Amino acid sequence: MRPTLEERERYLGLAQEILQRLPGSQHKDLVLRMLCSVLHINEDGRRADLKLTAAALEELEQAFDVLEIYSNARKVALFGSARSPKDGAIYAQAREFAAAIADKEFMVITGAGPGVMAAGNEGAGRDRSFGMNISLPFETSANEFIADDFKLLHFKYFFTRKLAFIKDSHAVVLCPGGFGTMDEGYEALTLIQTGKAQLMPVVLLHPEGSGFWDTWERYTVEALLKNGMIAADDLSLFKVTSSVAEACEEITRFYRRYHSMRYHDGHLLLRLSSPVGEDELEELNRDFADIVVNGRIELATPPEDGGFDRHLKPLPHLRFLYRHGRSGRLRQMIDRLNARAVATTELPPERGEGGRLPVETDSGLEEV
Repeated sequence: MRPTLEERERYLGLAQEILQRLPGSQHKDLVLRMLCSVLHINEDGRRADLKLTAAALEELEQAFDVLEIYSNARKVALFGSARSPKDGAIYAQAREFAAAIADKEFMVITGAGPGVMAAGNEGAGRDRSFGMNISLPFETSANEFIADDFKLLHFKYFFTRKLAFIKDSHAVVLCPGGFGTMDEGYEALTLIQTGKAQLMPVVLLHPEGSGFWDTWERYTVEALLKNGMIAADDLSLFKVTSSVAEACEEITRFYRRYHSMRYHDGHLLLRLSSPVGEDELEELNRDFADIVVNGRIELATPPEDGGFDRHLKPLPHLRFLYRHGRSGRLRQMIDRLNARAVATTELPPERGEGGRLPVETDSGLEEV
């Protein structure tokens, strides 16, 4: 039952009283919202809901604190089966990929278990990898390559673990796996497709000759696309490959020029590491007019709103009224921008406060 106006005012008064004892507290508006919600659950005597809320907050706090330390490093979430044997081709390829992407200054996040997860931690090395362990009746112990590390995080709930995986990741790589791998892959694609997460590369990697993701891609085209369940442009949101080098190139090329995005004053802002010339701008307006509600794609300067951009080195921006629901076409536009950039192995300029990318909220992409 939703609280009445009188109850809301009482919760607000109690929350403000608590905050008065914490004079140095920042972002009091957000703290007030959280405290009011907790007070409402408490007054209804919903112990089970309080236990879930407390555990979820504790897990997120732990994850945010650790990831914050490494916020200026780009990260790849690596998923795959816990059942892949160490002497198998899937394990060997996952280990090879993790080592290769770590050499390109990315960190690797795995689920900390055996199989592909162990391969990812082994390949990237302890210094360049994280583990996000989930408590299960089985497969609960962390693999030897991340066990007892400061960057090993423990979760009771899948939903908090999923949030921690995606929020700070800059790419997702799926090796062959079962229900859990499919779940993580579809969640990442859904969040990207619907604009609830930043655009990022999603790579489906399998050993040569296995055909594992080829079968999935055929299903996607024949069952989903042909029946109108997805748009043809959505096929641009993922890449199937059996090449570790191609998987790494897909990820690093995406950040060759593109940096990140956010919404401001109803417009989508794309941050880039190099400026767009007038001829290129005309080309973008000609070829991607279908994702602009009205007006044009324009050159812009960072908004002076005291938000996310104040923590960034000055970056060139593109600004336009984006037609929501066209993530595949937006990805194609970013690919075009990257293709016109000079190849570089350098990381983009530093990101926002704590290095975090903005996430999608009901009011658009904004800083957390």
